[in-house]
Amino acid sequence: MDRIPLMQAPRQDVTPTAPVAMMAGIVVATGFLFNFVVRGVIDSFLVFILPLEAEFGWSRSTLTGVYSAYLLVAGITSPLAGMLLDRWGPRWTYGIGLVVLAGGMGAASTAGALWQIYVFHGIFGGIAAACLGIVPAAALIGRWFDRKLSLAVAFAYAGLGSGILVIVPLTQGLIDAGGWRGAYRTLAVALVALLPFLMALPWGRIARGRPGLAATRGRQAPGPDPAAASAVPGDAPDITDITGETDPGWTIGLAIRTREFWLLVQCFFFTACSTYSVVVQTVSFLVDQGYPPLEAAFAFGASGMLSVIGVLGSGWLAAQRGFRFTVTLSFAATLIGIIALLGFSFVPARVLVLVYVLGFGVSQGARGPVVSTLSTRIFARGQVGTIFGAIFMTMSFGSALGAWITGFLHDLTGDYRAAFLFAAASVIGAVSPFWYSSRLRNPGPLPAPSHPL
Repeated sequence: MDRIPLMQAPRQDVTPTAPVAMMAGIVVATGFLFNFVVRGVIDSFLVFILPLEAEFGWSRSTLTGVYSAYLLVAGITSPLAGMLLDRWGPRWTYGIGLVVLAGGMGAASTAGALWQIYVFHGIFGGIAAACLGIVPAAALIGRWFDRKLSLAVAFAYAGLGSGILVIVPLTQGLIDAGGWRGAYRTLAVALVALLPFLMALPWGRIARGRPGLAATRGRQAPGPDPAAASAVPGDAPDITDITGETDPGWTIGLAIRTREFWLLVQCFFFTACSTYSVVVQTVSFLVDQGYPPLEAAFAFGASGMLSVIGVLGSGWLAAQRGFRFTVTLSFAATLIGIIALLGFSFVPARVLVLVYVLGFGVSQGARGPVVSTLSTRIFARGQVGTIFGAIFMTMSFGSALGAWITGFLHDLTGDYRAAFLFAAASVIGAVSPFWYSSRLRNPGPLPAPSHPL
């Protein structure tokens, strides 16, 4: 059991069982892999929508509610997954997530009622996403990286887009070959086959983190240097500052009393609204417009793969040109992609789909590493992982709203144009904090919470 004591200083005398650089690479690769798996498998629901609608006659808004349920559950359970990681270690956290995901896919293959799809793909998928996704990955990566933290987290984020590219079109092929029930069964078997590999990973070594990193962070004084202020959960729950006094650092209760916390919430919430009011129905929209289902799935997957470029590029560009420039540029690309889909609903020119794939795809996910890094830098000491988990939870609420409202507006109007206009308006709500907040433009750690706010 990889239990990490919450109130005990990290071990300083542990001799690595492998070179530090190699172990750090394993941690990043592990985060990438399980983001790849969980996002790809859960987003495969987008190609299940049409066959489920055809067999059972369920409405489009009712079916997209499954995806909204997944997003809500993922957000609500993300803080709980963080607690599980801290108390029981990553072996249990990731193991539970994989077992729940495999069980959900297997049970979904036998579904005959709508509530069963909601439970097995929606609720089970949300629990699995919390345990296998970016929150535990970022927490573990933060135990191994300091100045390159944002780039390492970006590599883990890249697994999300890669999973969409590979698994979603593959699932469409499985549906074409053996029906939606057979596709669910195949996904379940593949996930079960992954379980022995997961259990064999060196979780104890991964959980302990890089020797000496936590202690170094604990000795750093609060200051304007953002690169030196990147504490993460499990690194230093009880921090001794340079005066020798104990400072417990930021807690979620203190963080929510700051303006900066809610600015990050606004950015993530409306980013999620703009993204998920488009991605959940992209395949269905393209098929409705005359695209073959497999080609539509590949177009969606290609946009997801391009997000890898955006995720990695955003970390580099933020360091070169700043957060506001990077985020504004990414949202401009998102808006161009949305307008291209809106235009395709009037003029079915395939070049507009290419514009969507390029613009929306390269910007998708680009804000995740930025907001993660901003949260880490602004709330530089204390429960950084818990604070980011809370911000991530509100993002899930925006995701759920965006996913649901697309289906609702489709049923109301008969097409997706109103949904695309909603997505475009959400882009403005997401980018605006970077234009009226100097803290998000030039982040530095807030004063320690023991000081007056």
